[in-house]
Amino acid sequence: MKRAALAVVSALALTSALTACSGGEDTPTDAPSAPKAKQITPAQRLAKVIVTKDDLPGYNVSEPEAEYAFAKSPDEVTVDKPGCAPLALAMNQLPLGEPQADLTRSAGAGYGKESTYITLAVYEPAAEAESVLAGLAKAVPECADGFTAKAGENTSAYDSVTAEKGTATGAVAFRSTFRGVTHTLHTEAVRHGDVLAVYFSVNGFAIADSRRPSDAKMSANVVKAQNSELAT
Repeated sequence: MKRAALAVVSALALTSALTACSGGEDTPTDAPSAPKAKQITPAQRLAKVIVTKDDLPGYNVSEPEAEYAFAKSPDEVTVDKPGCAPLALAMNQLPLGEPQADLTRSAGAGYGKESTYITLAVYEPAAEAESVLAGLAKAVPECADGFTAKAGENTSAYDSVTAEKGTATGAVAFRSTFRGVTHTLHTEAVRHGDVLAVYFSVNGFAIADSRRPSDAKMSANVVKAQNSELAT
């Protein structure tokens, strides 16, 4: 009997020792948890995918100069035909709807030649980007007879708006003309998930000299390069 009792005591002692060594499931630990991955902001995301000079050999890619902007924000723009507001914003490098972030760059092929402005905007949820693109498409036929947009002392009067085939698949594209002068502008918008890319082609030198006609064709090279960045 005595020998059996000693065996029980030894077994209990061994169990206690093993439990102490293992620490048990409920034993708190001071080991630091793994750091969470830093979330990228919508603005940082656009900065990573916007094209650069390396993506477009032969083009000068730069940030547009603020002093030449038609308006600083969409809130400053008024349109005589409210339904044409999306067109006015698209042609003046201003974001449509209420994106989380937007970013604009200008890609020019050389002095005196046309430039293509790229405006990227990211939306949440992605359905918002789809809705904004649909609104732009709807405005094209509604504004066929033109409209006038104003922002502060700036005024742009468009004589006509006409739908046309874009350089990219699924694009909403249109051309527009200024009232009273011979200038044709081209605009194209393409959606990539929750990002909307709006391209606007213009010959600024011709615009500055109303006597010089222009038809700034959309640069397929610029559109292709930017869409490729968004597709990756």
